[in-house]
Amino acid sequence: MGDAILVEDVYFSYEGLPVLKGVTLTVRTGEVLAIMGENGAGKTTLIKHFVGLLKPERGRVLVFGVDTREASVAQLARRVGVIFQNPDHQLFAESVEGEILFTLRNMGYPPDEARAICERVLKLFELDRYRGRSPYSLSVGERKRLAIAAVVSYNPDVLVLDEPTAGQDFFNKSKISRLIFGLKRQGKGVVVVTHDVEFAAQVADRVALMVDGRVIREGPAGEVLTDAEALKRARLTMPQIPAAAALLEAEGLKLPSKPLLPGSFYLELLDLLNHRWVGP
Repeated sequence: MGDAILVEDVYFSYEGLPVLKGVTLTVRTGEVLAIMGENGAGKTTLIKHFVGLLKPERGRVLVFGVDTREASVAQLARRVGVIFQNPDHQLFAESVEGEILFTLRNMGYPPDEARAICERVLKLFELDRYRGRSPYSLSVGERKRLAIAAVVSYNPDVLVLDEPTAGQDFFNKSKISRLIFGLKRQGKGVVVVTHDVEFAAQVADRVALMVDGRVIREGPAGEVLTDAEALKRARLTMPQIPAAAALLEAEGLKLPSKPLLPGSFYLELLDLLNHRWVGP
């Protein structure tokens, strides 16, 4: 695990309106970072700095040691792939297949290799049956998957997903989760911008909460997503499992830790109840 993106005391304004106010954050390879907060907190503005679409007014952003002010968007995009919330901003080819092939050709892949990668990616994202269709004939969820597939195809070192679960059903959320876990196993860095606390609890190693252009809390997911006060400031609800554990604690039944997921919750609760029944 190493530092992929360093955000150091970054300030940025739109037409004189401050949006980022001294943000410091690290994105690491081999780790999933969730950036969370209400609309207008500065999340999307922040991730645009990761590929140089925006440049800091103060502070700096380093991508694998390169200052984003000294590199082009095209150069940075080879290392960091960003999929924004609205897929229509990234899709323009005449067909689903053409979208992925264009991306691969643009990144310098030879035709035969690009074709082979395209086939694998279409099947991975279950888009192969739509290969000849216009991207704009797909549903919003399918277009989102296509935008993700196009970026995944060229194998960047860091993948940034802006609200990846928006418009996705349970089945496709699960596929996105598996994709994220697979990227992490490959040693890649993954950034997820999301309001979905349950999804963050499932996939994130680390969470950064943003409020009004600042990171107010950052740390392991198990600590941040159980911090009721910080979540309240970020206008987020606590995930269901730690919320249930908090209710039990209020009734005098305190678990050894603060579990995020159902399996851990069940095992800790069972162990605690066994101790109560059997005794020390």
